[in-house]
Amino acid sequence: MASKLASCLYCDRTSDQVPLINMYFKGKETWICPQHLPMLIHKPAQLANKLPGLEAVEPPEGHEND
Repeated sequence: MASKLASCLYCDRTSDQVPLINMYFKGKETWICPQHLPMLIHKPAQLANKLPGLEAVEPPEGHEND
């Protein structure tokens, strides 16, 4: 049985194509590539269709967004 390669939640490139960063959200494991990590940090609502519930995440107190 062949195992499925990890892939970026945004662009679907696999770990054979780019380095991937492993993360967990709402108990589920997923991956994101370094190219799309800034989107996760600065514009998470753009990933809401890939990670349901992400749009409701608020930054911690004292966090200032430029």
